[in-house]
Amino acid sequence: MTYNDTFIRACRKQETEHVPVWYMRQAGRYDPEYRKIKEKYSLLEISRQPELAAEITMMPVRKLGVDAAILYSDIMNPVASIGVEFDIVQNIGPVIEQPIRSSADVERLRPVDVEGDLGHILETIAILDKELKVPLITFAGAPFTIASYLIEGRPSKSYIRTKELMYTQPKVWAMLMDKLGDMVIAYLRAHVRSGGKAFQLFDSWVGALSPQDFEVFVLPTVSRIFAELSDLDVPKIYFPGVSSGELLSTLTGLQADVIGLDWRVPLDEGRRRTGGNFAMQGNLDPYILTAPMELIKDRAKALIDEGIRKPGYVFNLGHGLFPEASLDKLRELTEYVHDYSKEALALKEAARPHS
Repeated sequence: MTYNDTFIRACRKQETEHVPVWYMRQAGRYDPEYRKIKEKYSLLEISRQPELAAEITMMPVRKLGVDAAILYSDIMNPVASIGVEFDIVQNIGPVIEQPIRSSADVERLRPVDVEGDLGHILETIAILDKELKVPLITFAGAPFTIASYLIEGRPSKSYIRTKELMYTQPKVWAMLMDKLGDMVIAYLRAHVRSGGKAFQLFDSWVGALSPQDFEVFVLPTVSRIFAELSDLDVPKIYFPGVSSGELLSTLTGLQADVIGLDWRVPLDEGRRRTGGNFAMQGNLDPYILTAPMELIKDRAKALIDEGIRKPGYVFNLGHGLFPEASLDKLRELTEYVHDYSKEALALKEAARPHS
């Protein structure tokens, strides 16, 4: 099997024979084989076993036929290296033993030691670099999203403590953003050095902010991350998470290649709001996978038709897969995206005037 670089080319707005597809959380609980592994090991325990983490990363590539793999890991993994004790609790998420609430708490955070503390993750990436015939996407949690866990102590719906710290102690907030920004930069640079072929910065919860607060308190750090990693010759994706449509117009100067959209903003509107500067990724509502296959294909077709109007489109969901999703439906959807987009792109090429 030859190497499939369709995903890389789409990220770079180059021509492709079909629309590439991968799914956020594609290595996860919808797969019965993965659920059996999770009966024996926690997510963090799997992350510490490179061979097992690599195998789980490769499972959806084999089973679904997707055009990219995403590293099996968790956005909280590097946080332990900077001195934060946490656990990932079933049905809750990350739970922090001592939440950050003061300047002293932030000052205690040490620089990340990727090689020393996170060598198992780099080893997983190196294994995958040898084994995969599709690009490996690695990832990090963006500073706001990580900070929300560190400050709230667990997942939140209101982010009240996070916003309180942001508004009442802006210098402490800036120091925390700087330290988390440094962590992300070092972590992602090590990923690429170990064999990562693209990376995504997950800012899952930043849509909780107004555009003004995002521009003042978060965007400078996100911009710095992409600027400092701009020398890396790999596609760089920013996913500003759910309900982030109103933030898109602030991203026009970002040194990223791809913006991931949630399902609330149409692709052409996402392109317009971001100034046409980026390839687009997304943005099927994951829960459409509960619908009959005919409706799923109908929605996928509409997205593909919209996506291929301009070069640079990667088919994905608008958020991660959920445990009740059907493996069979995902396999059929992946085949449909490939087959229909190949046909649609061929027709588009045939209709183009040739000199």
